[in-house]
Amino acid sequence: MSVTSASRRAAVAASVVLALVLAGCAGSAGVSVDPNPDKPFVLDGVSEVAEIAQLTGPDAMNDTAAVSVAGTDLGSMVNVGDRTFFLFGDTFGERDPESIGGQGGFWRSNVAAWTTDDDPSDGISFDGWVEDDIGLAAPLVEGDHDANGAGGEVTKIPTYGFAIGETIYVSYMSVKFWGEPGAWDANRSALIVSRDGGESWAPVDGVEWPGDSNFVQFATAEVHEGGEDWIYFWSIPSGRFGGVQLMRVRATEDAVEDQDAYSYFAGVDGETPRWSSDLEDAETVVEGTIGELSVMWSTYLDRWIMTYSDAGNAYIREGVTPWGPWGQAIELVSGDEYPGLYSPYLNPRYVSDDGSTIYFTLSLWGPYNVFWFSADLVRAG
Repeated sequence: MSVTSASRRAAVAASVVLALVLAGCAGSAGVSVDPNPDKPFVLDGVSEVAEIAQLTGPDAMNDTAAVSVAGTDLGSMVNVGDRTFFLFGDTFGERDPESIGGQGGFWRSNVAAWTTDDDPSDGISFDGWVEDDIGLAAPLVEGDHDANGAGGEVTKIPTYGFAIGETIYVSYMSVKFWGEPGAWDANRSALIVSRDGGESWAPVDGVEWPGDSNFVQFATAEVHEGGEDWIYFWSIPSGRFGGVQLMRVRATEDAVEDQDAYSYFAGVDGETPRWSSDLEDAETVVEGTIGELSVMWSTYLDRWIMTYSDAGNAYIREGVTPWGPWGQAIELVSGDEYPGLYSPYLNPRYVSDDGSTIYFTLSLWGPYNVFWFSADLVRAG
Protein backbone atom coordinates (compact mmCIF):
# COMPACT_ATOMS: atom_id res chain seq x y z
CA MET A 1 0.00 0.00 0.00
CA SER A 2 1.53 3.33 -1.06
CA VAL A 3 0.99 6.17 1.38
CA THR A 4 2.80 9.38 2.21
CA SER A 5 5.40 9.61 4.95
CA ALA A 6 3.05 11.77 6.99
CA SER A 7 0.19 9.28 6.86
CA ARG A 8 2.61 6.46 7.57
CA ARG A 9 3.79 8.21 10.70
CA ALA A 10 0.17 8.72 11.73
CA ALA A 11 -0.53 5.05 11.23
CA VAL A 12 2.48 4.15 13.32
CA ALA A 13 1.44 6.53 16.09
CA ALA A 14 -1.99 4.92 16.18
CA SER A 15 -0.43 1.48 16.47
CA VAL A 16 1.94 2.30 19.34
CA VAL A 17 -0.63 1.03 21.82
CA LEU A 18 -0.33 -2.47 20.40
CA ALA A 19 1.60 -4.84 22.61
CA LEU A 20 5.05 -5.75 21.34
CA VAL A 21 6.30 -9.29 21.38
CA LEU A 22 10.01 -8.87 20.86
CA ALA A 23 12.24 -11.69 19.76
CA GLY A 24 15.32 -11.34 21.97
CA CYS A 25 18.44 -12.76 20.40
CA ALA A 26 21.32 -12.13 22.74
CA GLY A 27 22.31 -15.18 24.69
CA SER A 28 19.76 -17.40 22.97
CA ALA A 29 20.56 -20.58 21.11
CA GLY A 30 20.89 -20.38 17.36
CA VAL A 31 18.09 -21.36 15.00
CA SER A 32 17.89 -25.11 14.52
CA VAL A 33 18.16 -26.03 10.85
CA ASP A 34 15.49 -28.20 9.24
CA PRO A 35 17.16 -29.40 6.00
CA ASN A 36 13.86 -30.44 4.37
CA PRO A 37 13.75 -28.46 1.09
CA ASP A 38 10.18 -29.45 0.21
CA LYS A 39 8.27 -27.24 2.62
CA PRO A 40 6.05 -24.74 0.78
CA PHE A 41 6.71 -21.05 0.51
CA VAL A 42 4.39 -19.09 2.81
CA LEU A 43 5.28 -15.42 2.30
CA ASP A 44 2.58 -13.89 0.08
CA GLY A 45 3.73 -10.28 0.33
CA VAL A 46 4.08 -7.27 2.61
CA SER A 47 1.64 -4.57 3.68
CA GLU A 48 1.50 -1.41 5.78
CA VAL A 49 5.05 -0.37 4.89
CA ALA A 50 5.79 2.63 7.10
CA GLU A 51 8.57 5.17 7.52
CA ILE A 52 8.74 5.62 11.28
CA ALA A 53 11.68 7.93 11.98
CA GLN A 54 14.96 9.36 10.82
CA LEU A 55 17.72 7.95 13.02
CA THR A 56 20.74 10.06 12.00
CA GLY A 57 21.53 13.54 10.73
CA PRO A 58 19.62 16.83 10.81
CA ASP A 59 15.99 16.51 11.96
CA ALA A 60 16.65 12.99 13.29
CA MET A 61 15.09 11.69 16.50
CA ASN A 62 18.65 11.28 17.86
CA ASP A 63 20.97 14.23 18.42
CA THR A 64 23.74 12.94 16.19
CA ALA A 65 25.20 16.44 15.75
CA ALA A 66 26.45 16.16 19.35
CA VAL A 67 28.86 13.42 18.24
CA SER A 68 29.60 15.12 14.89
CA VAL A 69 27.49 12.86 12.69
CA ALA A 70 25.79 15.00 10.03
CA GLY A 71 25.64 12.34 7.33
CA THR A 72 26.10 8.57 7.38
CA ASP A 73 24.63 5.37 5.96
CA LEU A 74 24.09 1.61 6.39
CA GLY A 75 23.08 0.71 9.97
CA SER A 76 23.38 -3.06 10.22
CA MET A 77 22.90 -4.31 13.77
CA VAL A 78 24.49 -6.73 16.22
CA ASN A 79 23.03 -7.72 19.59
CA VAL A 80 25.30 -8.10 22.62
CA GLY A 81 23.52 -8.71 25.91
CA ASP A 82 20.84 -6.05 26.27
CA ARG A 83 22.66 -3.72 23.86
CA THR A 84 22.26 -3.43 20.12
CA PHE A 85 25.08 -1.82 18.14
CA PHE A 86 24.27 0.03 14.91
CA LEU A 87 27.17 -0.05 12.46
CA PHE A 88 27.39 2.92 10.09
CA GLY A 89 29.57 3.48 7.03
CA ASP A 90 31.40 6.56 5.76
CA THR A 91 30.46 9.35 8.17
CA PHE A 92 30.80 13.13 7.84
CA GLY A 93 30.65 15.62 10.66
CA GLU A 94 30.36 18.68 8.45
CA ARG A 95 27.97 18.66 5.56
CA ASP A 96 26.45 21.28 3.28
CA PRO A 97 22.63 21.12 3.31
CA GLU A 98 22.70 20.88 -0.50
CA SER A 99 25.09 17.91 -0.53
CA ILE A 100 24.02 14.65 -2.16
CA GLY A 101 25.48 11.35 -1.02
CA GLY A 102 28.72 10.82 0.80
CA GLN A 103 30.19 14.31 0.92
CA GLY A 104 31.45 16.61 3.64
CA GLY A 105 34.20 17.27 6.15
CA PHE A 106 35.48 15.42 9.22
CA TRP A 107 35.33 12.10 7.39
CA ARG A 108 35.47 8.84 9.35
CA SER A 109 35.25 5.51 7.53
CA ASN A 110 32.83 4.03 10.06
CA VAL A 111 31.18 4.74 13.39
CA ALA A 112 28.82 2.88 15.71
CA ALA A 113 26.00 3.78 18.08
CA TRP A 114 24.48 1.54 20.72
CA THR A 115 21.07 1.31 22.34
CA THR A 116 19.04 -0.58 24.92
CA ASP A 117 15.77 0.64 23.37
CA ASP A 118 13.60 -2.46 22.99
CA ASP A 119 10.51 -0.75 21.55
CA PRO A 120 10.95 -0.37 17.79
CA SER A 121 7.47 0.99 17.13
CA ASP A 122 8.45 4.65 17.54
CA GLY A 123 12.03 4.52 16.28
CA ILE A 124 15.26 3.69 18.09
CA SER A 125 16.80 6.04 20.64
CA PHE A 126 20.58 5.76 20.87
CA ASP A 127 22.08 5.55 24.37
CA GLY A 128 25.65 6.18 23.28
CA TRP A 129 28.36 5.90 20.65
CA VAL A 130 31.82 4.46 20.30
CA GLU A 131 33.61 7.75 21.07
CA ASP A 132 37.01 9.36 20.91
CA ASP A 133 38.70 11.19 23.78
CA ILE A 134 36.56 14.32 23.36
CA GLY A 135 33.22 12.57 23.00
CA LEU A 136 32.80 12.49 19.21
CA ALA A 137 31.87 9.39 17.23
CA ALA A 138 35.11 7.53 16.52
CA PRO A 139 35.97 5.04 13.77
CA LEU A 140 36.10 1.41 14.84
CA VAL A 141 38.88 0.88 12.30
CA GLU A 142 39.91 3.84 10.16
CA GLY A 143 40.41 3.60 6.42
CA ASP A 144 43.56 4.90 4.74
CA HIS A 145 41.56 7.52 2.77
CA ASP A 146 43.75 7.18 -0.32
CA ALA A 147 42.52 8.91 -3.46
CA ASN A 148 39.90 7.00 -5.43
CA GLY A 149 41.62 5.11 -8.22
CA ALA A 150 45.11 5.46 -6.73
CA GLY A 151 45.30 1.71 -6.11
CA GLY A 152 45.34 1.92 -2.31
CA GLU A 153 42.50 1.93 0.18
CA VAL A 154 39.80 4.57 0.02
CA THR A 155 37.87 3.43 3.08
CA LYS A 156 36.86 0.54 5.32
CA ILE A 157 33.11 -0.11 5.35
CA PRO A 158 31.48 -2.31 8.04
CA THR A 159 29.15 -4.86 6.49
CA TYR A 160 27.79 -6.83 9.48
CA GLY A 161 28.50 -7.94 13.03
CA PHE A 162 27.95 -10.87 15.38
CA ALA A 163 28.80 -11.77 18.95
CA ILE A 164 30.33 -14.78 20.68
CA GLY A 165 29.25 -14.26 24.27
CA GLU A 166 30.36 -10.71 25.12
CA THR A 167 32.97 -10.60 22.35
CA ILE A 168 31.88 -8.53 19.35
CA TYR A 169 33.09 -9.15 15.80
CA VAL A 170 32.51 -6.79 12.88
CA SER A 171 33.24 -7.63 9.26
CA TYR A 172 34.41 -4.89 6.95
CA MET A 173 35.41 -4.47 3.31
CA SER A 174 38.48 -2.51 2.28
CA VAL A 175 37.32 -0.44 -0.70
CA LYS A 176 39.90 0.17 -3.41
CA PHE A 177 37.81 2.02 -5.98
CA TRP A 178 34.32 3.55 -6.11
CA GLY A 179 33.02 3.16 -9.67
CA GLU A 180 29.63 3.73 -11.25
CA PRO A 181 26.56 3.62 -8.96
CA GLY A 182 26.43 0.19 -7.33
CA ALA A 183 29.88 -0.81 -8.57
CA TRP A 184 33.07 -0.77 -6.53
CA ASP A 185 36.23 -2.82 -6.11
CA ALA A 186 37.60 -4.19 -2.85
CA ASN A 187 41.07 -5.11 -1.66
CA ARG A 188 39.76 -7.68 0.80
CA SER A 189 37.22 -8.33 3.54
CA ALA A 190 38.30 -8.96 7.12
CA LEU A 191 37.23 -8.86 10.78
CA ILE A 192 37.82 -6.62 13.76
CA VAL A 193 37.06 -7.56 17.36
CA SER A 194 36.16 -5.85 20.64
CA ARG A 195 36.52 -7.59 23.99
CA ASP A 196 35.53 -4.61 26.14
CA GLY A 197 31.95 -3.92 25.15
CA GLY A 198 32.78 -1.96 22.01
CA GLU A 199 35.09 0.63 23.59
CA SER A 200 38.19 -0.50 21.68
CA TRP A 201 38.73 -2.54 18.52
CA ALA A 202 41.58 -4.53 16.99
CA PRO A 203 42.10 -6.46 13.74
CA VAL A 204 41.62 -10.22 13.76
CA ASP A 205 44.99 -11.23 12.37
CA GLY A 206 45.15 -13.83 9.63
CA VAL A 207 41.43 -13.92 8.76
CA GLU A 208 40.44 -12.30 5.46
CA TRP A 209 38.91 -13.03 2.08
CA PRO A 210 40.06 -11.85 -1.37
CA GLY A 211 38.55 -8.67 -2.73
CA ASP A 212 37.62 -10.39 -5.99
CA SER A 213 35.80 -13.24 -4.24
CA ASN A 214 32.11 -13.67 -3.43
CA PHE A 215 32.94 -13.20 0.28
CA VAL A 216 33.24 -9.43 0.65
CA GLN A 217 29.92 -8.33 2.19
CA PHE A 218 28.14 -10.47 4.78
CA ALA A 219 24.90 -11.05 6.62
CA THR A 220 25.16 -13.32 9.67
CA ALA A 221 22.97 -15.44 11.91
CA GLU A 222 23.44 -17.89 14.76
CA VAL A 223 22.53 -21.43 13.70
CA HIS A 224 22.36 -24.75 15.57
CA GLU A 225 23.11 -27.71 13.35
CA GLY A 226 24.47 -31.20 13.93
CA GLY A 227 24.57 -30.66 17.69
CA GLU A 228 26.84 -27.60 17.36
CA ASP A 229 26.46 -23.83 17.30
CA TRP A 230 27.58 -22.01 14.18
CA ILE A 231 27.76 -18.54 12.69
CA TYR A 232 26.41 -18.59 9.13
CA PHE A 233 27.52 -15.93 6.63
CA TRP A 234 25.42 -15.18 3.56
CA SER A 235 27.94 -13.46 1.31
CA ILE A 236 28.07 -11.28 -1.79
CA PRO A 237 30.96 -9.75 -3.75
CA SER A 238 31.86 -6.07 -3.77
CA GLY A 239 29.20 -3.88 -5.35
CA ARG A 240 25.55 -4.76 -5.93
CA PHE A 241 25.80 -7.02 -8.94
CA GLY A 242 26.43 -10.53 -7.60
CA GLY A 243 24.58 -13.51 -6.16
CA VAL A 244 24.70 -14.97 -2.65
CA GLN A 245 27.02 -17.71 -1.43
CA LEU A 246 27.19 -19.21 2.05
CA MET A 247 29.89 -20.06 4.56
CA ARG A 248 29.96 -21.01 8.22
CA VAL A 249 32.25 -21.25 11.23
CA ARG A 250 31.80 -22.77 14.68
CA ALA A 251 30.54 -20.21 17.17
CA THR A 252 33.69 -20.02 19.28
CA GLU A 253 36.31 -17.30 19.44
CA ASP A 254 39.07 -19.76 18.53
CA ALA A 255 37.24 -20.84 15.40
CA VAL A 256 36.22 -17.35 14.31
CA GLU A 257 39.84 -16.22 14.55
CA ASP A 258 41.18 -19.20 12.53
CA GLN A 259 40.93 -18.88 8.74
CA ASP A 260 41.09 -22.67 8.34
CA ALA A 261 37.98 -23.14 10.49
CA TYR A 262 35.67 -21.63 7.85
CA SER A 263 33.84 -23.85 5.39
CA TYR A 264 31.80 -23.10 2.30
CA PHE A 265 28.45 -24.47 1.15
CA ALA A 266 29.16 -26.70 -1.85
CA GLY A 267 25.75 -28.18 -2.65
CA VAL A 268 23.60 -30.93 -1.18
CA ASP A 269 23.48 -34.72 -1.22
CA GLY A 270 19.73 -35.26 -0.97
CA GLU A 271 18.87 -33.12 2.03
CA THR A 272 22.39 -33.13 3.48
CA PRO A 273 24.49 -30.03 2.83
CA ARG A 274 28.09 -30.44 1.69
CA TRP A 275 30.71 -28.12 3.18
CA SER A 276 34.16 -27.58 1.70
CA SER A 277 37.28 -25.99 3.11
CA ASP A 278 37.98 -24.58 -0.38
CA LEU A 279 36.37 -21.22 -1.17
CA GLU A 280 36.41 -22.13 -4.86
CA ASP A 281 33.89 -24.93 -4.19
CA ALA A 282 31.22 -22.49 -2.96
CA GLU A 283 27.91 -22.67 -4.80
CA THR A 284 25.53 -19.77 -5.31
CA VAL A 285 22.37 -20.09 -3.21
CA VAL A 286 20.56 -16.98 -4.53
CA GLU A 287 21.06 -15.79 -8.09
CA GLY A 288 20.68 -12.15 -9.05
CA THR A 289 22.14 -8.75 -8.32
CA ILE A 290 22.00 -8.56 -4.55
CA GLY A 291 23.04 -5.40 -2.70
CA GLU A 292 23.72 -5.02 1.04
CA LEU A 293 21.79 -8.02 2.27
CA SER A 294 20.39 -8.96 5.66
CA VAL A 295 19.12 -12.38 6.79
CA MET A 296 17.19 -13.54 9.85
CA TRP A 297 14.87 -16.31 10.98
CA SER A 298 11.20 -15.34 11.01
CA THR A 299 9.33 -17.02 13.85
CA TYR A 300 6.07 -15.83 12.27
CA LEU A 301 6.72 -17.52 8.93
CA ASP A 302 8.86 -20.36 10.29
CA ARG A 303 11.20 -19.52 7.42
CA TRP A 304 14.35 -17.54 6.77
CA ILE A 305 13.89 -14.08 5.32
CA MET A 306 16.40 -12.03 3.35
CA THR A 307 16.24 -8.32 2.55
CA TYR A 308 18.45 -6.47 0.07
CA SER A 309 18.49 -3.73 -2.55
CA ASP A 310 18.40 -4.28 -6.30
CA ALA A 311 17.99 -1.79 -9.16
CA GLY A 312 16.90 0.98 -6.80
CA ASN A 313 14.25 -0.97 -4.86
CA ALA A 314 14.33 -2.92 -1.59
CA TYR A 315 13.20 -6.54 -1.70
CA ILE A 316 12.38 -9.40 0.65
CA ARG A 317 12.31 -13.12 -0.05
CA GLU A 318 11.95 -16.26 2.04
CA GLY A 319 14.20 -19.29 2.34
CA VAL A 320 13.16 -22.80 3.34
CA THR A 321 16.68 -23.63 4.53
CA PRO A 322 19.76 -21.38 4.81
CA TRP A 323 20.87 -22.65 1.40
CA GLY A 324 17.41 -22.61 -0.13
CA PRO A 325 15.30 -22.97 -1.99
CA TRP A 326 14.72 -19.23 -1.81
CA GLY A 327 11.42 -17.79 -3.04
CA GLN A 328 10.74 -15.05 -5.53
CA ALA A 329 11.72 -11.49 -4.71
CA ILE A 330 8.87 -9.39 -3.28
CA GLU A 331 9.14 -5.60 -3.35
CA LEU A 332 9.52 -4.24 0.17
CA VAL A 333 10.09 -0.51 -0.48
CA SER A 334 9.83 1.17 -3.87
CA GLY A 335 12.60 3.34 -5.20
CA ASP A 336 9.95 5.45 -6.94
CA GLU A 337 8.73 6.56 -3.53
CA TYR A 338 12.16 6.63 -1.88
CA PRO A 339 14.75 7.45 -4.56
CA GLY A 340 18.29 6.38 -3.78
CA LEU A 341 17.34 3.77 -1.19
CA TYR A 342 19.68 0.93 -0.20
CA SER A 343 20.70 -1.31 2.70
CA PRO A 344 17.47 -2.62 4.27
CA TYR A 345 18.84 -4.28 7.43
CA LEU A 346 16.82 -6.53 9.74
CA ASN A 347 17.35 -7.54 13.36
CA PRO A 348 15.37 -10.41 14.96
CA ARG A 349 15.28 -8.38 18.18
CA TYR A 350 13.08 -5.81 16.44
CA VAL A 351 9.80 -7.48 15.55
CA SER A 352 6.32 -7.23 17.03
CA ASP A 353 2.89 -8.89 16.91
CA ASP A 354 4.33 -12.41 17.16
CA GLY A 355 6.86 -11.54 14.46
CA SER A 356 4.34 -10.50 11.82
CA THR A 357 5.69 -6.92 11.90
CA ILE A 358 9.34 -6.45 11.04
CA TYR A 359 11.44 -3.30 11.55
CA PHE A 360 14.49 -2.36 9.53
CA THR A 361 16.97 0.40 8.77
CA LEU A 362 17.05 1.91 5.30
CA SER A 363 19.60 4.35 3.88
CA LEU A 364 18.64 7.16 1.49
CA TRP A 365 21.40 8.50 -0.73
CA GLY A 366 20.08 12.03 -1.19
CA PRO A 367 19.93 13.05 2.47
CA TYR A 368 22.70 10.48 3.11
CA ASN A 369 21.25 9.32 6.39
CA VAL A 370 19.58 6.30 7.96
CA PHE A 371 15.85 5.86 8.48
CA TRP A 372 13.70 3.40 10.45
CA PHE A 373 10.89 1.50 8.71
CA SER A 374 8.37 -1.21 9.47
CA ALA A 375 6.33 -3.63 7.37
CA ASP A 376 3.79 -6.37 7.98
CA LEU A 377 4.46 -9.82 6.58
CA VAL A 378 1.51 -11.38 4.73
CA ARG A 379 1.44 -15.13 5.30
CA ALA A 380 -0.40 -17.51 3.00
CA GLY A 381 -3.65 -18.68 4.50
